[in-house]
Parts: sequence; structure tokens; C-alpha cells
Amino acid sequence: MATQYQPDATEKQTVPSVTAEDGSNNIQSSEKDMAAAIVPERAQELDPLAEQRVLRKIDFFLIPLMWIGYGFVYYDKAILGSAVLFGMTRDLSLSVVDASTNPPTTSTQRLSWATSIFYFGMLAGLYPLAFLHQRYNLGRVLGVVVIVWGMIAMLTATVTTFQGLFAQRFFLGFVESVIPTAFMCIISGYYTQAEQSLRQSWWFSSTSGWTIIGGALNYGFAQIQGGSLKRWQYIYLLAGSLTVMFGGVCFAIPNSSVSAWFLSPSERVIAVERLRKGQTGVRCQSIKPSQLREAILDLKTWLVFLMMASAYTVNGAVTGFGPLIVSTFGYTSLESILLQFPLGGVGFLFILLTGYLSSRVPNIRLISLVLCCFPVIAGCAMIWKSTWSHRAAAPVAGYTLIGFFGPVVSLIISIGMANVAGATKKSFTAAAIFVAYCVGNIVGPQLIKTQTIGRHYPELWLGLIICYCIVIVLAAILWVLLRRENARRDAVPKSEEARDKLAFQDLTDGENAYFRYVL
Repeated sequence: MATQYQPDATEKQTVPSVTAEDGSNNIQSSEKDMAAAIVPERAQELDPLAEQRVLRKIDFFLIPLMWIGYGFVYYDKAILGSAVLFGMTRDLSLSVVDASTNPPTTSTQRLSWATSIFYFGMLAGLYPLAFLHQRYNLGRVLGVVVIVWGMIAMLTATVTTFQGLFAQRFFLGFVESVIPTAFMCIISGYYTQAEQSLRQSWWFSSTSGWTIIGGALNYGFAQIQGGSLKRWQYIYLLAGSLTVMFGGVCFAIPNSSVSAWFLSPSERVIAVERLRKGQTGVRCQSIKPSQLREAILDLKTWLVFLMMASAYTVNGAVTGFGPLIVSTFGYTSLESILLQFPLGGVGFLFILLTGYLSSRVPNIRLISLVLCCFPVIAGCAMIWKSTWSHRAAAPVAGYTLIGFFGPVVSLIISIGMANVAGATKKSFTAAAIFVAYCVGNIVGPQLIKTQTIGRHYPELWLGLIICYCIVIVLAAILWVLLRRENARRDAVPKSEEARDKLAFQDLTDGENAYFRYVL
């Protein structure tokens, strides 16, 4: 029988220290989850009203920070697409005219590589920084790295050659890689499996939200006439300075719910205890090779990896080339920027809608993911096969439908992180998801061949359609795999006492027979 837990009126409950340098309460050097410091082995029955109050406080503190932070990540990448319309292509020789052909042709391969090389930097940084923020204090690691990121972003304004831009974007990608893996692990460590999809969608919706906000800012910069700097240089100075300020705020992010300063001692107990049933754990700073091996050999890891890589090819093209592609439909540079708003609006709305439905309807995530793939496929086909007349409406409508890639990717992140346990395995999986994100973003720009503009970039749209068909097939395979594994585990008798004890032992989903997968 579970014991009843009620927070006392004076909030003076004693909580073991999790920051001591020595002694038995030094959880940072323990093989167990940090949660073991403040909760007993047996489950405690929580007051639902107190639990809801704690959940609201966690949401109020974490979600706005994460929405702004990941918005900066997206804006930092997306402004390249607008900057090229403000003279960056000419100033840094990112396009090359081949006069030997008749008529002369223009190659934007340098621009494609400027987009792709960012993700090579992110590839290099993902695993080192993911394990760095697992091993050391999360807030301090984020604060330092984000400030460095902001400084590198501002240095873009000093670049004078395309080679310099390549170098700058590599290091920019390296430091920015800390954000998505940290945020995914934060959500996994503060929220139950049922809550994670909605919260992942909240912070990931900033990609679409900042498509609109960034478009509005860039439209404002387009009005600048004169001045000692080019318009694209002002954009990067603003983005970098905002990021540096955000880095200062990151120092306030607690290491885990066990030491969350914005919760009272008794509220921390509630924040931890409420995660016991899902068996996902809170946080462990010990890096375990056995969990790395399990993650590498886990078929689920590779299915999610391939889904993410396939789904994110569209972003590689849209982020770096979106305004440029829309301008070929007969719109001016400023109009092309404004036409990013519908794309962002569709993504923002459906990221939140699918996240909400996933939190309300059990095992609907993979089904929602597949359904959201179809508008992306339809949008690519519309752009490819429609007439690109002056101010054509059909390709713009197709371009807007591509915004459904946002909920597809958000659901892949949610599925990947809700179905993994063990701190080291979580870090590996989070990094693997964003390695796939990088692969998709590297491949996407390479599908754009400016020489084929007369045929409406057939390699791009056909390639994206194939990628989203692959996502649908992989989602079906993952659904069958998870459903069969849950059925196998349900058939084995279990002990509630053992379930309670194993919840905070930092076991992986493969090691813990009480773990259940969400579909």
C-alpha cells in the first residue's frame, strides 16, 4: 500500500543535499539517479492538487526559456536565407556566374555549402557537448557555451570572404549543438511520458514561431537605407547580442528537479516522485559504457535516426533557400520574406495541435506523424508540377503545406525521447536524433541545382517526396516493434514493490522490465 504524501504547511521538510562535495549524499558521484537522494524506495501517493501546482511551476520556468532559446537556434540558421537577399551573396561571392555557357549560368554551390557546413560543425559538437552537460552542472555548461555561440554569431558581420563564412559557420554549428540535446534531456527529466509530447512540442514550436518573428525582424532590417554596415551585417549583430543575453539567463537553469531552486524542498519531492511510474528517471551524472553499447545496438535508435534524417532534408532546403525559392515564383525580395509567415504559421499551429492530442489520446503519436507526412508530400508535388508564372499562387500554396514538416519532426523527437531510459542512453539518443537532423540538413541544400530552375528543381522535390515516403514506412515498422515489445512485457508477472525500487536506479528501458513504450 502506497503511503500518502502531503507537503507540510511550513515547507520545512529536510531534503538531502545533492551538491555536497563528499559524504553519502554526494549523488553526483553515484551510479544511481539523483532522485534517490530525496525519495524513498517505495512509491508515495501524491496530492493531485499539489502535483498540478508543481507542474505549473515547472512549465512556467522552463518552457519560456526553452522556447526563446531554441528560437534563437532556428533564427540563427534561417537568417542566412534572408541575408542572401540583402547582398550577402554578392559581398561574399557566394554565387558564381559561368560565362562560358550560352546563356551564362549561375551556380550557388558556395551558398549550398555555407548552409551545409553549419551542420558539419553541429555533427562535430553533438556528442562531446551532450556528454559534457550530462557529466557537469547543466546550467553552467549551457551558460558558457551559449555566450560563446552569441559571440561567434556577431563575428559573422566581420566576414569578408566565402572561405571566412565557411569557417565561421562550422564553429557556430559546433556550439549551437548543445541546445537541442540539453533541452530534450531536460524535458525527459522533468515530465512524465504522457506530458513529454506536449512539452517537446512547446519548445520545438519556436522553429515555426521564429519563422514569423524572424521574418518580421528581417523585413524591418530591409528598410535600412545607408549606414556604415550592410543590412545583413545588422541582422547578425542583433541575433548574436540577443543570444549572449540569453546565455546569461542559462546560468539560472538548475541541474535537475532534485535541486530546482524555483521549487520548495517538498515540491522537489513531488516533482521527482511523479516520475516514478514511467520509470524514465531524472538525472545521473555518471557516464556508463554499458548504456552506450545498448543504445548503439538498439534497433529503435536507428529507426528514429533514419526517420529524423529523412524528415529534416526539407528543412535544409527551406531554411537556407526558402526566400530565394519563393522569389523565383515572381515575388520581390521583401514579398518572399513575408511569404515565410504562412509556412511558419502552419508549422506552429500543427506542432502544438499534435503535441496536445498526444498528451490526451494514448498511443497516437506515430499515427499523427504519418498523417502529417502527406501534406508535405502534396506540397512538394504542387511546387514541382505547378506553373511558375508571375506571382503564381499554386507553388506558394504548396510551399505553405511544407510547413507540416514541423509537427513530423516534433513527433519524432517526442517518440525518440519518451521511449528511452537511463541517463547515458538518453544523452546518446538525444545526440543521435540531432546527428540525423544534421544529415538531413546537409543533404537538403545539395538537392538544389540552380541549373535546373527551368524544370522546377526536380531533384529537390522528388528527393523530398522519397524521403517522406521513407518516414512513413519506418514509422509503421517502429509502431509494430513497440507494440510487440509492450505485449511481451505485459505477459510477464510483475511486483509493484520491485517496480517502485527500480524507478530511480538509472536503468535503461532495455534493463527495466517495468518500462513501457509509447506509440
